[in-house]
Amino acid sequence: MQVQEGYADFQGHQTWYRVTGELASGRLPLVVAHGGPGCTHDYVDSFKDLAEHGWPVVHYDQLGNGRSTHLRGIDPGFWTVELFLDELNNLLRHLGIGQYVLLGQSWGGMLAAEHGVRQPAGLRGLIIANSPASMALWREAAAGLRAELPLEVQATLARHEAAGTTDSPEYRAASQVFYARHVCRVQPLPAEVARTFAAIDADPTVYHAMNGPTEFHVIGRLRDWSVIERLARIQVPTLLISGRHDEATPACVEPFDRLIPDVRWRIFENSSHMPHVEEREACMATVAIFLAEVEGR
Repeated sequence: MQVQEGYADFQGHQTWYRVTGELASGRLPLVVAHGGPGCTHDYVDSFKDLAEHGWPVVHYDQLGNGRSTHLRGIDPGFWTVELFLDELNNLLRHLGIGQYVLLGQSWGGMLAAEHGVRQPAGLRGLIIANSPASMALWREAAAGLRAELPLEVQATLARHEAAGTTDSPEYRAASQVFYARHVCRVQPLPAEVARTFAAIDADPTVYHAMNGPTEFHVIGRLRDWSVIERLARIQVPTLLISGRHDEATPACVEPFDRLIPDVRWRIFENSSHMPHVEEREACMATVAIFLAEVEGR
């Protein structure tokens, strides 16, 4: 299998990318946008499996993360949805990709929805995986899931959030109870998932600026984000993916299903936030069926 890695210049910085398969093959490329904001491509690496069926798969690390340029200490206002949309468009131009399917996982799915509502000419299909249609829905879901945690865990989380000590080992340990239920139920974490979490710990610049200290304590720039009122503008076939135990609960995903004109939704019964890890084979098969459908149109 051909693998190409490189960098795309972007606003004086560099975006790292990897292409698995051959962009010149004539097959429809799958471009994968990771979550966070502030994660890396590692934990969504499994989507490269689809290259075995002929579809070129493009992974990249968003600016500030992974192998792309890091910008520690920059004004938090630098990090915007528009910045990451511009970076995605720049990467597509750099690679000479004319037509493509965009898959976004978690925050990446929010970015994919923002890309889709702008109706770019080359977009043939969208895959929105484990993503909320608004952060108000996400925060409401998180509150409900937190209320199901053991009482002592809830108390620890609340105490440290009120005190501003969310970097304490006690808070992190309590957070892991939520993560093991609703982020990745495969324990211990697979190596590729652990690499992403380690990368966030090493440089949480983007994650803290746009999200906050944890998945369920959202105090960053995305706190009031919503795409709900614009979803009808998405005019390409769209696949929704979520897990039965997902922190992106059905209520978070429902507006996508209700408002995107051409949509289908698959819920993975034994997964939380990472069906591509938790039910890898079934998830890849679902995406492959969708890609074949889009490519056949």
